[in-house]
Amino acid sequence: MGWIQSHRQGNVGGIGNTLEDLLGIPENNLPIPNAAEWELKCQRINNNSVTSSLTTLFHMEPSPRALKFVPSIFLPKYGWPHKQAGGKYPSTEMSFRQTINAVNPTDRGFKVVIDKVDRKVLISFDSKFVSEKHSLWLDSVEQKIGLGQLSPQPYWGFDDLFHKAGTKLHNCFFVGALRKKEKTLEFFKYDKILMLSNFSLDRFIQSIEEGDTLVDFDARTGHNHGTKFRFRQSRFEKLYSQVQVI
Repeated sequence: MGWIQSHRQGNVGGIGNTLEDLLGIPENNLPIPNAAEWELKCQRINNNSVTSSLTTLFHMEPSPRALKFVPSIFLPKYGWPHKQAGGKYPSTEMSFRQTINAVNPTDRGFKVVIDKVDRKVLISFDSKFVSEKHSLWLDSVEQKIGLGQLSPQPYWGFDDLFHKAGTKLHNCFFVGALRKKEKTLEFFKYDKILMLSNFSLDRFIQSIEEGDTLVDFDARTGHNHGTKFRFRQSRFEKLYSQVQVI
């Protein structure tokens, strides 16, 4: 069809929304595949290659679930004052926002760790990796809970991750689209399609080890936006054992 005018002008999700409209798929936010047994993922293409930015694979809070780790431990013990505390939010509003990978610790000392013996993906804390610019925050952590390892450590079991990811991403059409603007209007050209099948747990765990899949915490005192597993878009096909270029 060539260049197609966006059905959602100015909407970040316009690429996917427009394609779903063209395919007759009703828009929904249910945690199930978009098109029966197939998930539909759309990405913007820059200079004939898919961008390396992150896409959300799924939301999943860590275990032990009963502990409600983010609101009960991360925010009160490891959180820091929200930048809009005392303005948009109460002066007591705290924030805990971290995008964590398994390759390098964040500047606040958090890192993803893979335990293949117990088949867990864990979040680790090591105070020696905390940047000097966060020294006051580190002092507050020491006063509240000490500078030892997280106890217990929040984690996700391999099987739970595979069930969550496999249910939503078992089969996937990965569509890349070129984008252009004419005056105030946005247009897309759907130019690259990969048919991906058989989501692989081993490949998923490997992607976490290599830093392609990251864990994203985004919470403040008044609202937890949810813990997300996010993936580098340019490597999406690495999660599947069967890849067909259409």
